[in-house]
Amino acid sequence: MRAVATIGVYGWTREAFIEALRSAGVGLVLDVRQRRGVRGSAYAWANSARLQEALAEAKIGYRHHPELAPTTELRHLQYGEDERVGVGKRSRVELAPEYRERYAGEILDRVDLAAFVAELPTEVAAALLCVERDPEACHRSLIAERVAGVYELGITHLRP
Repeated sequence: MRAVATIGVYGWTREAFIEALRSAGVGLVLDVRQRRGVRGSAYAWANSARLQEALAEAKIGYRHHPELAPTTELRHLQYGEDERVGVGKRSRVELAPEYRERYAGEILDRVDLAAFVAELPTEVAAALLCVERDPEACHRSLIAERVAGVYELGITHLRP
């Protein structure tokens, strides 16, 4: 049976991140970021090349799925809402309703999720990766909701 987890970068150290993936039985990380870098020295380990190296050392696979990343326009829509309500990207706790609606219509409705799900491993879990700490503040939760609902997959949200 296929299982999907979600995980963000914020709040983890490299070691704790890898351990959380191992503990959840994750054997494949699906990076759904548009830009695969993270600002700040504390999260340098999560920049694409370093992250892939750490995952390879841990014998965890990696795939980038840019087709599931929000567009720059959608990201800016969310940043505008964050500014309007006075929260920073790292302290956001939920996505704007317009962002949720547009992400579903502009990204999820156009991606071949059947093919995406068919590529998920059956012997280990896969983890959707982005940067936000809380899944409710990140598009990875929207992907997880859709695949869980349509394909009846179990979802686990990994948090620091």
